[in-house]
Amino acid sequence: MSFTTLLVANRGEIARRVIRSAHDMGIRCVAVYVDADADSPFVREADEAVRLESSYLDSAAILDAARATGAGAIHPGYGFLSENAGFASDVIEAGIAWVGPSPDAIRQMGDKIAAKLLAEKAQLPTLPGSQDTRTADGVGYPLLVKAAAGGGGKGMRLARSADALEESVAAARREAKSSFGDDRVFLERYVAHAHHIEIQILGDSHGNIVHLGERECSIQRRHQKILEESPAPCVDAELREAMGEAALRLAREIGYQSAGTVEFLLDEDSGEFFFLEVNTRLQVEHPVTEMVTGIDLVREQLRIAAGEPLGREQSDITFTGSAIEARLYAEDPTNEFLPATGTLAAFAPSPTPEVRWDSGVVAGSVIGTDFDPLLAKVIAHAPTRREAAGRLALALVRTHLAGVVTNRDFLVNTLRTPEFLAGNTTTDFIDRVKPARSRQPSEEERTLMARLAALWVQGSNRASAMVLGMAPSGWRNGRLFDQKLVLDQGETSITLLYRSLRDGRFRFADGADGATARIHAWRQDEIDVEIGGRRIRSRVTRAGDQLIVHGPNGDLVFTERPRFRLPGGDETADGFVAQMPGKVIELRVKVGDRVTAGDTLLVLEAMKMEHPMRATEDGVVIDVRVAEGEQVESGTLLLVVEPAEQDNAKKDGE
Repeated sequence: MSFTTLLVANRGEIARRVIRSAHDMGIRCVAVYVDADADSPFVREADEAVRLESSYLDSAAILDAARATGAGAIHPGYGFLSENAGFASDVIEAGIAWVGPSPDAIRQMGDKIAAKLLAEKAQLPTLPGSQDTRTADGVGYPLLVKAAAGGGGKGMRLARSADALEESVAAARREAKSSFGDDRVFLERYVAHAHHIEIQILGDSHGNIVHLGERECSIQRRHQKILEESPAPCVDAELREAMGEAALRLAREIGYQSAGTVEFLLDEDSGEFFFLEVNTRLQVEHPVTEMVTGIDLVREQLRIAAGEPLGREQSDITFTGSAIEARLYAEDPTNEFLPATGTLAAFAPSPTPEVRWDSGVVAGSVIGTDFDPLLAKVIAHAPTRREAAGRLALALVRTHLAGVVTNRDFLVNTLRTPEFLAGNTTTDFIDRVKPARSRQPSEEERTLMARLAALWVQGSNRASAMVLGMAPSGWRNGRLFDQKLVLDQGETSITLLYRSLRDGRFRFADGADGATARIHAWRQDEIDVEIGGRRIRSRVTRAGDQLIVHGPNGDLVFTERPRFRLPGGDETADGFVAQMPGKVIELRVKVGDRVTAGDTLLVLEAMKMEHPMRATEDGVVIDVRVAEGEQVESGTLLLVVEPAEQDNAKKDGE
């Protein structure tokens, strides 16, 4: 069956990935989307898009969209309806090509218990287990409770002893019911020091089938993968042949077509491997296989769905170099990897080193709770594994991210551990090696980046100045004052004092070094500056009260303390803010007046009461924003007082 129009029944990065290959093949693409994705990149990149009233699980609406747009094929991506045998059958019955294996193969492999029985029939080694939770002692502890219809780490619980079994079974059943509508579970022996190895297979409708080598996916949290690679450092040529042949035996047993993955567990201690499951779809980590084989798996899926033969034998499959993929998530590793939400104020992948970015987001994308928090898959390919790890880590470091907490620093720390670089990557890696879950900058780096942030802020203030925009930064009609900025970075507070010099430089007075700085270039999102002899070009993004500064070691997030108190208080050290709506009935000062602590500066009438605002310390009035008789709203800045300590702390700058 040939087709010229493809409907992609998915979203995010995998929808973009499928569209990219389809367009390269000259195939027109239709996207489907829900309201939460109306502004997503995949919707814009499709030739046409159809809005879904409910969700990506609405199979009837998706079929209607395919008919309305003349789609001759449907690609389900992964997740959602990709392993729904009923949907696959409906697509085929509608006369539309299904880009995936047969409904029978999906049905057989979707049931983990039935798949295990088929694997045993095909003489694949399997782990000891039981469908009867009452026979747990016979399986042996520790053991895993697994959902029969599960996947992606859902419906899976570890029971280390008999005391934990009842709770583990109950929790697995609840999660399985919620995720898959099926609360059946089974027990399986838990292998503590294991490698998660999977074999990529490709089969066509003419009886041809090959494997494309293995991937290792052992770096996991909550039984979900975050780093994957090919080839696996623990697999030699002999083991690769044995595992590959086992995967092909099972694939032939079920007459497998399209792309799929046969997953195994490799025991670190014994060297034995055991069948786990078959994923009857494209895997999230498929790019690493593409990078080392040079084979576009989406293109092959589309060719197979169109009835074309593979056109290659097992001997034609070759492998070049090493590829590693990192899953960049909006999540907080310091808080048990819980998902994070927000708006991506900045998303700027570095152009070098060259890596592959499969992403579903752009700057401005909203990361909510409706979908998986995956931001991007970042894939590095190099002649050696160590080089690929280094390239991937550096690409992540050099990427500017702002507005959402991510696992970026944790990924970098993991890639650079001696254990990872040595290939010591068992499934207990995170608990065993304990890579740092966040980046802890040195005091020197924190000070340098804070000073850079201060200079960017003064540039931003000057760029938005309504008057005197051409005057030097911090200029006054009289003696110069030090400018002040207070930034918080984690638990650390940094007070920055600096002033502009007549030759265009700046001098910092917040440390013993008396560092000078020169701004070479300033833009709204970037600054090129030399501080104390070190020149840095940095991306800077302001997101609310946060300043995200990208330096040589990655991003640092600073929280800018407001110079003037926000609504809720009526005075600050420098400025005075209306605590409630009211009218200025008396103004007792003007710009340049010196005031003493306790002096009344103005009187605000609100709710038929007078509210005098008094100076909290000695100083000089440097700005008056209101006039007598003016009505003001809550939160309005009324006037600004420069504290006397700054007025008196004069430094020669001429």
